[in-house]
Amino acid sequence: MSITMGQGILIAIWAMIAGLDCWLQAFFIFRPIIVCTITGLILGDLQLGVIAGGLTELAFAGLTPAGGTQPPNTVLCGIMTVVIAKANGTAPATAIGLSLPFAMLMQYILLLFYSSFSLFMSKFDKYAAEGNAKAFKRLNFVPLTIVTLSFGIVAFLSAYAAQGPMHTLVTSMPQWLTHGFEIAGGILPAVGFAMLLKVMLKPQYFPYLLLGFVMSSMIPFSNVLPVALVGAVFAMIEYFRTSETNELRTEIKGLKDSSNSGGGYNDGI
Repeated sequence: MSITMGQGILIAIWAMIAGLDCWLQAFFIFRPIIVCTITGLILGDLQLGVIAGGLTELAFAGLTPAGGTQPPNTVLCGIMTVVIAKANGTAPATAIGLSLPFAMLMQYILLLFYSSFSLFMSKFDKYAAEGNAKAFKRLNFVPLTIVTLSFGIVAFLSAYAAQGPMHTLVTSMPQWLTHGFEIAGGILPAVGFAMLLKVMLKPQYFPYLLLGFVMSSMIPFSNVLPVALVGAVFAMIEYFRTSETNELRTEIKGLKDSSNSGGGYNDGI
C-alpha cells in the first residue's frame, strides 16, 4: 500500500498536534498507544494501529524526558511504526525497530531546539523588565510554532516523501536482517516494561503482578479483557483499602492531638 497525498497531509497535521502536546506535556496524547491508533485510523487500518500502539507503548514505558535528556521521540516512532507496517506489509514488531531512526532524528532536532531557544531569553528578560506583557506572550508563540511545524514537516517527509526509498530499503533487506529487526522489536516492549517495573514495582504489589502473569500466559482466554477486569478489581480493592487506612490514621492522629491539648478530666470536661 502506498501513502496518498491526503493521508500524508493528515499524518502531518496529527504529528503537529501530538508534537505540540509532546513539547508542552499537557494532555499526553503524544504517547505511542494514542499516536499509533490515530495513525492507523488515518491509514484505514485501526486494528494495526491499536496493535502497534500497544507494542510501542510498552517499548517506551520506562523512557521519559529528564532535564535535558531526551529519549527517542514517541510521536515519530509511533507514526512511522504504523506507516512502515502498513506500507510494506511488515509485522508491527519489525516496524518498531525500523522506525527508531526516525524517532532518533526527531530527538536530535528537539535537542537542537533546547539549545537554540536560549537565544530568546534576552528578549524575554527585556520584555519582563519593561513590563510589556503582550510582547512577552507573543514571543512565547514563536518557539511553539517552530516546534509544531517541525513535527509536521518531518512527519510528512518521512511518511509520504520518503516512502519510495523506505519501501526499497525494506524489500531489499535479507531475511536474516528482517528477522533480526523482528526479534529486536519483540524484545523492546519487554525491556520497556522491565524499566518501568524497576521504578514502580513494590514488594507488596508483586503478588498482583505474578497473578496477572499466570492468568494472561497460562490460562487460555479468547482475549485479555478478563485479565484487565480482574486487574481493575484488585486496583479498586487496593485503593479503598488504602483510603480506609489513611482515614483511620487521620482519626487516630486527631485523637492524640486532642488528648495532648490539655483536655480531659482535669479540666472538668
